[in-house]
Amino acid sequence: MNRTLSFNELDILAEKLADYSRENTVIALIGDLGTGKTTFTQKFAKSLGVTDVIKSPTFNYVLEYFTGRLPLYHFDVYRLCEPEEIYEIGYEDYLNNDGIVLIEWANIIDSELPEEYIRLELKHNDDRSREVDLTYVGNSAKEKEMLEYVGFSY
Repeated sequence: MNRTLSFNELDILAEKLADYSRENTVIALIGDLGTGKTTFTQKFAKSLGVTDVIKSPTFNYVLEYFTGRLPLYHFDVYRLCEPEEIYEIGYEDYLNNDGIVLIEWANIIDSELPEEYIRLELKHNDDRSREVDLTYVGNSAKEKEMLEYVGFSY
């Protein structure tokens, strides 16, 4: 579902999505440079209870945070050349590991994403808002539930 959100509304979405997320949730963040993927992740992590400073893992590929109510595995796959390279950094070890896997630039590894995941795409709209497309891929019942939970349904 597509909506235009102010930055404050985007922060609220991050809080609600963190509250909605359970063990083994995968969140695919997609968007051009400067659309707010890392900022969204920071708000999401804070809402999850993570007390560490959240930074972009661009040069590490993945950063792990264990201070929240669930482990958070924050991937940034911008520098990968081929989707399959994700396995060289232990991707499979993080999936179904009772935490949340949040992947920035997830479109780069689209072919390697699990059958079910939350897809959040951010697009530039103007200086005060972003166009947001939120879907739950692979499970229409969970998509309806998620959209209602985060206040994104009609």
